[in-house]
Amino acid sequence: GWRSVPLGNAGRALPAAVAIQPACLGLYCGRTVLSVNGSVETYGDCGVCPRGQRTDDNKICRECVGSPDRYDWLYLGFMAMLPLVLHWFFIEWYSGKKSSSALLQHITALLECSLAALVTLLVSDPVGSLHIRSCRVKKLSDWYTMLYNPSPDYITTVHCTHEAVYPLYTIVFIYYAFCLVLMMLLRPLLVKKIACGLGKSDRFKSIYAALYFFPILTVLQAVGGGLLYYAFPYIILVLSLVTLAVYMSASEVESCKDLLVRKKRLVVLFSHWLLHAYGIISISKLDKLEQDLPLLALVPAPALFYLLTAKYTEPSRILSEGGNGH
Repeated sequence: GWRSVPLGNAGRALPAAVAIQPACLGLYCGRTVLSVNGSVETYGDCGVCPRGQRTDDNKICRECVGSPDRYDWLYLGFMAMLPLVLHWFFIEWYSGKKSSSALLQHITALLECSLAALVTLLVSDPVGSLHIRSCRVKKLSDWYTMLYNPSPDYITTVHCTHEAVYPLYTIVFIYYAFCLVLMMLLRPLLVKKIACGLGKSDRFKSIYAALYFFPILTVLQAVGGGLLYYAFPYIILVLSLVTLAVYMSASEVESCKDLLVRKKRLVVLFSHWLLHAYGIISISKLDKLEQDLPLLALVPAPALFYLLTAKYTEPSRILSEGGNGH
């Protein structure tokens, strides 16, 4: 079941030595290193790699010793923002105009998600550090290793499912769990004390909404984690553009004066601008600062375009001009 393969000066002979062993089939199956004696490594049978390891080019399970690159951190930031944005949306949705507690609830939601992110980083390997070790994402299939379990005789399946993108897949679930626990510990006490402007039935609706969207986010990560990894910059840009247009239309914003009337509109506008900037940074990765930084000047463009064209697309004006034409 195992072989000893000399290393060191026999670097060129390693592939040949490995090839002598029974073939290790499957895209993600590998042999674990049982022991290292000087320049000789002893390998186990072909199978699943332990957590925190993935196969190298020679089908040997190697420990993940790298760090997430900039794009990986941007992806984790996007997944961390999702519950926060949904919290803020439902708090605003259910607070109504009577309640003055919305701001405190917004701050509490931010505190919950920030603490959850901090604790998640601290409990991840290496424990107690804000740094995490990870394996590099090479292709989309790395996220879905369960789809690549080989069947050598078309009857028996060799199960080699493991987290090849360690820890980008599971760390999101851990973060959501901490978010949920902290919300259940902090938010009910806060809402009960300050949400005096709401009825008893409306008081906890933003919390009930979270109990629905957290399972949805979990399933989304479980099924579409790899797709989100590659598509999230474009999702941010499209959603931020659509929601900004819908908000400004619903708020009947047609000029800069309409924006300045209420501070809340400015807050929403700047929030969307931050999302635009995040999406642009995620797409460009800021690899070449002299080329990528000027792209951030495009952030206010959608809002300015809307303000410049809103008066020409007002429904009442279109209807009146159509009537005059007849």
